Parts: sequence; structure tokens; C-alpha cells
Amino acid sequence: MPAMPIEIDIAHVARLARLDLTDAELDAYRAQLGVILDHAAQVQSLEGEPKVDSAHPLGFVNAYRDDVVVPSLDREEVLSQAPETEDGYFVVPPALESE
Repeated sequence: MPAMPIEIDIAHVARLARLDLTDAELDAYRAQLGVILDHAAQVQSLEGEPKVDSAHPLGFVNAYRDDVVVPSLDREEVLSQAPETEDGYFVVPPALESE
């Protein structure tokens, strides 16, 4: 098991998260966290400055379209399609029944 670059009390963190972990699970998570922290330390040790354009290998760009104002649907026509309406609104069953 690789030594963690910093010491973290896995059992304490599990208690804070209200997790009841066995000793075997604590050892497994300690080993996994050690690998993760070791990898993070290796990445931090790399020389050079990050390049903004290397965030994605495929070079995506946002495809925007112009906003075009179009007339909305006619209220009366839309409401005529509904099974039940009242005062210009759709009538639907209540989401929560109250007594």
C-alpha cells in the first residue's frame, strides 16, 4: 500500500459521514485514497503552465443562433385543445390531495 502524502484519519471521516465501516473497508478506502492523493501529487509536480486551449482534445466551440422573435400561439386555439379550462387557464388534477 503506498504511503499517503498527507495523513487522513479515514475512520474519523467515516464517522463524520455517519458511515459504519468495517476494518477491511477502512483499509480498502485508505489504500484507494492513498493512490488518489499520490496521483494528485504527481500531477502537481509537473512543470509548465496550463494551456487554456487544452481543456478538450476536440476543440469544441459553442454554436449559437440568433434570437428570432416569432408570434406565440393563440391562447384561445391552445385552450380549445384542452379537455377542461377555466377563466383562460388549463384545469388539471391537484398534485397533492388535501383533506
